[in-house]
Amino acid sequence: MAQDDNTLRTLHRIPWFNELNPAAVEILAKIASISFLSAGEVLFREGDPENCLFVLVEGQVTLHTHVPGYGDVEIFTAEPLDVIGWSGLTPVVRQRTDTAIAVVPSMLICLKSELLRQFCEEDHESGYVFYRRIANVAASRLLTTRLHLFEIIRAHNERAQSPAASKSD
Repeated sequence: MAQDDNTLRTLHRIPWFNELNPAAVEILAKIASISFLSAGEVLFREGDPENCLFVLVEGQVTLHTHVPGYGDVEIFTAEPLDVIGWSGLTPVVRQRTDTAIAVVPSMLICLKSELLRQFCEEDHESGYVFYRRIANVAASRLLTTRLHLFEIIRAHNERAQSPAASKSD
C-alpha cells in the first residue's frame, strides 16, 4: 500500500493529471509504478516490446534512433514532466521506436500501456483528456524529429560539397 501512496503523491505532483478527477488519478496510481535510473542506464531499446508510457519526474533522458546508413541519432532529450513512450497508446505501435538512456540519475512514472489503454476506453472523459495530451506530445515530437532530419540532411550535404570530400585519390 505504501507504494500506491507514494505513486499517488507523485502523480499529484504532475500537472498532466490535474484535469482528471481524483478517482481517476487513484486508478492510475494502481496501474503505475515508480522507476529509478542511474546515469547511463538504458530504460528501453529500439525494438523492445512496448509496455509502459513513462512520465519523467526528475532527471534527463535522451532518445536515440538508428538511421540505416547513418547510425544512431539523438532525436530528443526529455526533461522533467516530458512523456516517453507515448506511441504505445496508439493502436499500431507495439514495439519501441527509440532507445532511451538516462543522462543523469532519473525518476520516472511507468503507466502500464495495456492497462492505460483499457482505462482510457472505460473512462471516456479521462480518456479524452489523456489522448488530447498525447496528441500534443506526438505533434511536438514529430516537429522536433522533422527539424533533426533537416539538420542531418544539411550536414550531409555540407560534407558532400566540402572540398575535402570532392578530392579524388
